[in-house]
Amino acid sequence: MHPTRHCSPDSTRYNRRGFLKTSLSAGAFAASYPYLDGYGIPAGLARSFRDVSHFDLGEMTIADLQADMESGKYTARSITEKFIARIGEIDRGGPSLNSVIELNPDAAAIADALDAERKKDGPRGPLHGIPVLIKDNIDSADRMATTAGSLALLDSKPSKDAFIVQKLRTAGTVILGKTNLSEWANIRSSRSTSGWSGRGGLTRNPYALDRNTSGSSSGSAAAVSAGLCPAAVGTETDGSIVSPSSVNGIVGIKPTVGLVSRSGVIPISDTQDTPGPMARTVTDAAILLGALAGPDTEDGATSAGDGNTFTDYTRFLDPRGLSGSRIGVARFYFGFLDSVDRLIDGAIGAMREQGAVIIDLVDISSLSELGDAEITVLLYELKAGMQSYLARSRPTSPRRTLGDIIGFNEKNRKTEMPYFGQDLFMKAELKGPLTSSEYLDALAKCRRLASTEGIDAAMKQYNLDAIVAPTDGPAWPTDLVNGDHYIGGSSTAAAVARTPSITVPAGEVFGLPVGVSFFAGAWSEPALIRMAYSFEQATKLRKSPRFLPTIGLPLSQE
Repeated sequence: MHPTRHCSPDSTRYNRRGFLKTSLSAGAFAASYPYLDGYGIPAGLARSFRDVSHFDLGEMTIADLQADMESGKYTARSITEKFIARIGEIDRGGPSLNSVIELNPDAAAIADALDAERKKDGPRGPLHGIPVLIKDNIDSADRMATTAGSLALLDSKPSKDAFIVQKLRTAGTVILGKTNLSEWANIRSSRSTSGWSGRGGLTRNPYALDRNTSGSSSGSAAAVSAGLCPAAVGTETDGSIVSPSSVNGIVGIKPTVGLVSRSGVIPISDTQDTPGPMARTVTDAAILLGALAGPDTEDGATSAGDGNTFTDYTRFLDPRGLSGSRIGVARFYFGFLDSVDRLIDGAIGAMREQGAVIIDLVDISSLSELGDAEITVLLYELKAGMQSYLARSRPTSPRRTLGDIIGFNEKNRKTEMPYFGQDLFMKAELKGPLTSSEYLDALAKCRRLASTEGIDAAMKQYNLDAIVAPTDGPAWPTDLVNGDHYIGGSSTAAAVARTPSITVPAGEVFGLPVGVSFFAGAWSEPALIRMAYSFEQATKLRKSPRFLPTIGLPLSQE
């Protein structure tokens, strides 16, 4: 979920978003999680981390790594070992990003098997031997835990791999480990701090350690940005891929609901949940999307993907992809910060220079009428979905319902709720079945306002290929006392409409990344990838993080 998602600049805000505290279990180290001050910096941290040592693989792309394995410079084993060592150096040591909640103890053995296979039969495809991190709400039936960041699930194991984990294994990836997240994908509390979980503690932003990573795929975003893996898998209900991608300076793709299976993913909403790829480049995100996409008999939503799903999304990468594209500007999502408006207007100017036809002031203001409809849908579906997931995927868990989890949290308040509570869980527990008129009315309202009168109407009225808006503002200072200080963003339109969106780095505000989002109608991933790639190649605005303790602000921007 999104950290503090809002339906419009004037609507009531509430927190929910991305999804822990266990030891690293690969390499030769384990680490504890230090107590944090109110800004999320480990106690005693006083020096700058500008001198973080250079890492040869930190900015390498998937194609770069494949070329080095092909030449014999590296093997999957040596690459895996280098990333594990780097995680030890800067995720648990140095800046202490705390983005990886657990390493896969079998990663090296998996890499060895893939190296032997490459030598005998050649690579399976572009992801053969590539280490990938996955969010800790995605089931893996191995020696790692899957907990959504909660201690409540630490004593049970998933019965089998999530469908997308099976696909990653088939593609030849080395599943390097699990990433931290906003606990329960930020659906537990309306006053949460994004990037924090009871099991994993707090993930920090690699651009400024006292700034937030956003949620809920906070660990996935921070790890990719910091060069701890080439790519990672996140999940989104509303903003949980695109927002952390934006504030951590990377590319994130939130697919059409049904393009990527949700079976074996700890749920919030059957209507809006979807996994998706996160990477430093559009190309790498497209490669990972091709491995994730595809029908699953256990997820009925994927049946709608027939004819709309591709195994290779790199075929849509076109440096001239903006030329002739009609792009609408959703000013509805501007106005929360002047510096962000200027930055995104500059990005739109770059699109125009690449031949895009810009249609300003595209009207999607129907979304301002959502009110509480979206959260009503999510709370109903959370209660139903959690019970179904626990019965299907956690047959040995002593907790069988959302009510059981609420009870666990109350009994373990010191570790699970030291900073914020579980008001959204409790509201969800009071909801009735999915046949309730309140739920059905809210669901119909969401579909009408976001799709029929929202994105679909705008795309048709203005004959658009995509709509653009600022993904988010720059990362806010982490504040465990008061919770998130989220000020604006554009994730809700595509989230509620169940359609795709892609965020690409659009520059920085005071050294903090800000992304621009491209979104459109259902199954428009090929067109969005084409335009996003063209923008990325024309601008190349991503800058590597510097691991600063804080941002030093000038007296003016002159």
